[in-house]
Amino acid sequence: MYPDSLKQLIESFKYLPGIGEKSAERFAFSVLELDEEQVDMFSNSLKNVVNSIHKCPKCNTLTDLDVCNICSDTSRDHHSLCVFEDSKNVFLFEKLGKFNGKYHVLDGLISPLDGINPEDIGLGSLISRIHEEDIEEIILAFKSGIEGDTTALYIKRILGDLNIKITRLASG
Repeated sequence: MYPDSLKQLIESFKYLPGIGEKSAERFAFSVLELDEEQVDMFSNSLKNVVNSIHKCPKCNTLTDLDVCNICSDTSRDHHSLCVFEDSKNVFLFEKLGKFNGKYHVLDGLISPLDGINPEDIGLGSLISRIHEEDIEEIILAFKSGIEGDTTALYIKRILGDLNIKITRLASG
């Protein structure tokens, strides 16, 4: 029905979450309306993000620097650490501008039903960081639900012997 190159572009857009056939078609036809400079910028942006984005070696959030801006910011409160299950939430939280501490990102949440165990979510790097840095407070900022609750309870249990204040963001 469509020319092969247009069909391939439509299929490529469908790789994105939440994009079905109709949205992919709409996006593909929108690309056809862009001028060559806009298409080059779009194409280069896709390649650049894939080639330059990696996890910060300190907090595990996404960055294009050796160490992310937040970890390298000496003006932030280095005693408080807010823990998330993914980098997207760090960026959303930063937009609010209400937290001046640092972050740590896990590799997801514990979910035994999905075969995701504590050793699968990178808790070792969190524990190492707590021991290496002068952390006084951990704020667990996980989504509500069984996975978030399980992960929070597990972290509270393994850190229970340390003299650290552990709290969880309110939800509801």
